Amino acid sequence: MNIEVSTIGWVLAATASFLLGISKAGLKGLSIFNVTLMALAFGAKQSTGLIMPLLLVGDVFAVIYYNRHTQWKYIRKFLPWMLTGILIGVFVGKDLPEKQFKIGMVVVIMISLAILIYWERRKSKSVPTHWAFAGGTGIFAGICTMIGNLAGAFTNLFFLAMRLPKNEFVGTAAWLFLITNLFKLPFHLFVWETISLETLAINLKLVPAILLGLFTGVKLVKLINEKQYRIFILVVTAIGAIAILVR
Repeated sequence: MNIEVSTIGWVLAATASFLLGISKAGLKGLSIFNVTLMALAFGAKQSTGLIMPLLLVGDVFAVIYYNRHTQWKYIRKFLPWMLTGILIGVFVGKDLPEKQFKIGMVVVIMISLAILIYWERRKSKSVPTHWAFAGGTGIFAGICTMIGNLAGAFTNLFFLAMRLPKNEFVGTAAWLFLITNLFKLPFHLFVWETISLETLAINLKLVPAILLGLFTGVKLVKLINEKQYRIFILVVTAIGAIAILVR
């Protein structure tokens, strides 16, 4: 595998890594920008494997920093469904052409955004308890995280619906994504073959950008209150959907 990266490509990748760090530190809606910029720099499918080690760096940091806020009951409810979705995504996405891959990513974002906005506009503050809610959002999250690292909108939907406070939202999501990204890693290595020594060398050069983003994100999360945090997730999801459409 020979990956040629232009100067613009490096700028896009470094920016994506910085935003990835901010996202992993708690500002979850930014994950769509990471995916978009990485896809612009390396191609939609290749970028899904290249970004994996960077995601794990961010996951480990987030787990260490927010571990005390983790709500394991929600992980136990959501994780089995998400792992099932990942397995479906492995086989659906393995031979999916690049064009269809991009279209699928856009459709997922738009549907997810509509669901998120609808949920926030509902007057009822009740928490859904039926297994189908966790099952449906979990399977879609799993498929989307495997074929495009785009689980964020569905996991955001689930945690917003559970009415988790800001820090519990971040801490619970941190463990969920660490577990699922570790689960995805062998498939990227041995089935899709999107991770190689060459992609790891690129990852090493991008680590400083993600570390800067992590520390920046921690500072920003502290400045945002609960209501602002929920609005922020919705707004950046909307902007990200527009961005991926015009890339």
